[in-house]
Amino acid sequence: MTDTKTDMVTKFPETLAAAADAPDAQTDFSAENATLAVADAPASKPKNRFESVQPVLEKLFELYPQLFGEHFLPLKLGIFQELLAAHPDTFTRDTLKVALGVHTRSTRYLQSVAAGLKRHDLQGVPVDDVAPEHVYLSIVELFQRRQARSKEDLRPKLRSQLMAAYDKSGLSRLDYLARIGAPAEAIQVVLDDALAEVDQQRARRAALVKAFEASGKTPEDFADMLGMDVREVNAALK
Repeated sequence: MTDTKTDMVTKFPETLAAAADAPDAQTDFSAENATLAVADAPASKPKNRFESVQPVLEKLFELYPQLFGEHFLPLKLGIFQELLAAHPDTFTRDTLKVALGVHTRSTRYLQSVAAGLKRHDLQGVPVDDVAPEHVYLSIVELFQRRQARSKEDLRPKLRSQLMAAYDKSGLSRLDYLARIGAPAEAIQVVLDDALAEVDQQRARRAALVKAFEASGKTPEDFADMLGMDVREVNAALK
């Protein structure tokens, strides 16, 4: 049987090379910062800097299985400094920096961010929401990785994910676009369509709420009057 810790670390092959491009100044190690770093990274760096990555990842798994175990969770911003302070004799600054860079660039970590899970502290307690732009960056990065390996057109799934992320953000279209920046042209087409659909859904919900408030009816009676499922009415009223 494969050792659990070793098996966990072998899930990172596609990120080992990518970690070599992470800027030395990066210490937050949120998935979104790692993703943003790729475009400006140097073409190559000595690979021997990363020989210590696997042992550090194994140690993180041993110490914090709730964060680095079978199910990855988004990490609290600043967790790099907290890990150094908590384990000064276990981790060095440079090797921990590289290991966290590998971890937060892994597909499984990006999936946890893209899903909109909260950021967690070292005790595994959810503490902060992931910023909308960071969710967006993770969704796009995962799409690009998968599309590069697939003959299937994954844009419909990307559209659905972007719709859900935008709607959950609660931001207006202008505010959302200001947060995420300018996407690549191929992504822009899908994004525009996703945002337009959500804006239409929001307008319909707003009109439904306004009509309900003017009706003076209970949700049940209002739904019956319009031939709707009462659950749809209640969802719009939340």
